[in-house]
Amino acid sequence: MDVLEQVEQLLSKLTRGEKAQVLQWVVRDLGEAFPGIEIDPNVSGGEACIVRTRIPVWLLVQARRLGTSEAVLLQSHPSLRAVDLANAWAYARSYATEIARQIEENESA
Repeated sequence: MDVLEQVEQLLSKLTRGEKAQVLQWVVRDLGEAFPGIEIDPNVSGGEACIVRTRIPVWLLVQARRLGTSEAVLLQSHPSLRAVDLANAWAYARSYATEIARQIEENESA
């Protein structure tokens, strides 16, 4: 039995109030997610990257800080889409300290 089947069985045993509580937890968890951004310990050392790529968010942020336009970023990275950049900028705003630390670590390496 896979995890989703187990969850379905458990949900069938819950009251409506308990299901509402579970739903609130799921919505809260999803609300903190950034679509198009993934963090995988096996990709780029666990740094936040654009899905479908191994391009770290910090790299895009640093390129932008150095004056690279979005058009040039999209031309330089054919796998990127405009929505990927929007997601990266949103993530960077929410995790500015993390991004700054990653930029610093990678510049000193």
